[in-house]
Amino acid sequence: MTHLVFICGHAGTGKTTLAKRLIGPLMRATGQAFCLLDKDTLYGVYSAAAIGALTGDPNDRDSPLFLQHFRDPEYRGLFDTAAENLRLGIGVIAVGPLSREVRERKLFDHAWLGVPRDVNISVVWVSTEEETARERIAARGNPNDAYKLAHWDEYRQRRFVPTGDACGGLLNFDNTAPASADYDALLGRIVQTPQPPGMMLPPMPV
Repeated sequence: MTHLVFICGHAGTGKTTLAKRLIGPLMRATGQAFCLLDKDTLYGVYSAAAIGALTGDPNDRDSPLFLQHFRDPEYRGLFDTAAENLRLGIGVIAVGPLSREVRERKLFDHAWLGVPRDVNISVVWVSTEEETARERIAARGNPNDAYKLAHWDEYRQRRFVPTGDACGGLLNFDNTAPASADYDALLGRIVQTPQPPGMMLPPMPV
């Protein structure tokens, strides 16, 4: 069975670092090839050029203009690229915030994603405390984060914590200070027998 693993969460939670740590162990555990698809790597340069041509600011990636006209096409390209790899039998780890899709449970919908029905989908929600995330964002000095830091009160309103129905089937991972056992537990839950999307899973150790 081919695996599609979404690594989701807000900025500063360490999504890409987690994905890079998981990809080798996932290949060994499943015996399958995997590719890593990070939305910012796939579309960052292009979107910066496009938004820069429109606004004069290539780092304008959290403004209403960007969110209205660029966000969804970037994600659709991510899903389509994942689907091409999955049809070739290559597992995918896809990285992006994807908070809206998590909230609306679209990431469990094979048809909406455009991926084969026999693909095993895991959705990992990566979290940290808000202040920890803000400190990480400031420390990394990425110009794409300038809007977030300058409009933090506005941005923080988009930082939702999955609750209720949104949690069904979600693998929650606290990435504030995880131990090796936490990574091993997450890996085990990704490769285990698939759970129905509506089933509540027990919390991961923190």
